[in-house]
Amino acid sequence: MSSAAHKIASSTQIRVALHASNPWRRRALSKMLTAAGYLITETEDAAHVALADGECPSSELRPTVVLGLGGREAQGLLPANADLGQIDAALRAVAAGLIVRSPVANEEGFEQLPENEVQALLTPRELEVLNVLIEGLTNKAIARRLNISLHTVKFHVESVFRKLDVRTRTEAVAKALDSRHLETIKL
Repeated sequence: MSSAAHKIASSTQIRVALHASNPWRRRALSKMLTAAGYLITETEDAAHVALADGECPSSELRPTVVLGLGGREAQGLLPANADLGQIDAALRAVAAGLIVRSPVANEEGFEQLPENEVQALLTPRELEVLNVLIEGLTNKAIARRLNISLHTVKFHVESVFRKLDVRTRTEAVAKALDSRHLETIKL
């Protein structure tokens, strides 16, 4: 955490830019934040952090907490019915440079990867190791070829096995080649 973010998060009064299109909701949030010790700013440039009810304005450049599912790119994402404790914690965390995601707000966030998308599962280095495994090289030869340590090769091979849900090099190679075959057919 940067010293500026730490200073903001630990300060006694964080300045908040409040975005709410519904005037009643804006008044309620403003009253709640003021009671919790926040300072609602009239000028957005003076704010440390922003709180948006619903959609996050595209012009917002500071760390933002969004209430509802309207701001997947925001640093903080809470359900629309979040209570003061949740909002307070999220605002302080986002002001400190952290990312906040409520489990309820995240329900629609991630889609399951199709089983045959090996490239989506593996890191670029793991893909390199898998490609060399396909060539039939030993761990020592892989280490020389990729200019990495033998320990690092073993780590990547184990990671590839775990992600592909295989136990042997042969199974890993077969699964990788099968995946390549399926990708070729899709074209």
